[in-house]
Amino acid sequence: MVRRRRELLAGKPRPDCDAAGRGKRGTERGEPTPRQQVMGWIRSISLAVLVWLLFTSFLVKTFVIDSGSMEETLLVGDFMIVNRAALGGRVPLTDLRMPGYAEPERGDIMVFDPPHEDTLVLVKRLIGMPGDTLEMRAKALFVNGKPQDEPYVFDTGLPDRHDSAMMWQQDYLLGGVRDGYLPTRDTWGPIVIPPNHYLMMGDHRDDSLDSRTWGLVERWRLEGRVAAIYFSYNRSSFRPFPWIKEVRAERIGKRF
Repeated sequence: MVRRRRELLAGKPRPDCDAAGRGKRGTERGEPTPRQQVMGWIRSISLAVLVWLLFTSFLVKTFVIDSGSMEETLLVGDFMIVNRAALGGRVPLTDLRMPGYAEPERGDIMVFDPPHEDTLVLVKRLIGMPGDTLEMRAKALFVNGKPQDEPYVFDTGLPDRHDSAMMWQQDYLLGGVRDGYLPTRDTWGPIVIPPNHYLMMGDHRDDSLDSRTWGLVERWRLEGRVAAIYFSYNRSSFRPFPWIKEVRAERIGKRF
């Protein structure tokens, strides 16, 4: 004890201190080493990525409208929250799905992977359920023989037209293949929806490329149900910074 006290009085460094008198273990007890800092950042980033993947895969997803096929219900520049938990989110990099707590219903606005293009994601309204018999007569929709009241439909009065891609409907016609069947955008069917398939249409019926043309959507292609709009601005504006100056505040918070 006397010797140690003399060393301190003489200004000699302690064995566990450097020349400046700082503890050699100070780094361990105080600030982390550069390696520890890097490892801490890696752990934090990995955890954030994992949480983000779980959140977007199984709970919610964001989606932005960039076409007018759902006007006036959804406008170009609407940013939406999509509920994936309801139908059960898809497990990343697999064909497996988590169990959901609800089933698709007629009238739902859905986000899905269409059958005609693997890299495309669309948003349309679910019109036809498995087992339904659907047809259109001069723009009027009939489900199981009953005319439908569709206040959400946006009609611009464009002339009707035939598209050869619509001939896929021949395989689903009520009563079988029909000679001379020539479906048009506004008049087609009646067709019967098979199990685990759905028919999707845009609310802007005159300007929507949907199931009438490219066919039915299998159940596994449904990504989720549109829940709400969390931001909206006029993307067609020529003003600078439209996401600031052209915000459509009245649409923010709209729920479906």
